[in-house]
Amino acid sequence: MAIFTLDFKVRDYECDMQGIVNNSVYQNYLEHTRHEFLLSRGVDFAELARQKINLVVLRAELDYKAPLVSGDEFYVDTVVVQSSRVRFDFLQNIYRKKDNKLMLSGKITGTSLNERGRPFVPDVIAALMESEAVIETPSE
Repeated sequence: MAIFTLDFKVRDYECDMQGIVNNSVYQNYLEHTRHEFLLSRGVDFAELARQKINLVVLRAELDYKAPLVSGDEFYVDTVVVQSSRVRFDFLQNIYRKKDNKLMLSGKITGTSLNERGRPFVPDVIAALMESEAVIETPSE
């Protein structure tokens, strides 16, 4: 499976009174990475919405391992797998760059809704998952 990665740097305003990244901000990092991942594979989230195909999050499971602080450089990795006939999971991790420490592990479950609000997996997403499943990462 191919792993997509995207680099970030924590900005001061993303931190709370404790000086760490607010828990809700992590979801922004994950969402931005999912959108960039899709774009890198030729899937335009906004164009799908114009076609009345809406990608939606059904569930977010986030395991916070350690906090990021202002100035930390980090990256988010992402893979997508089909989890049922009409659902797919984005498996995402956040790592601090200076030591590759795992800061967050997440699983975001989504589906697509057609113009009648019924769940389905559009052809572009199905093709994406098929092509991703064919690509293998060497095991350690």
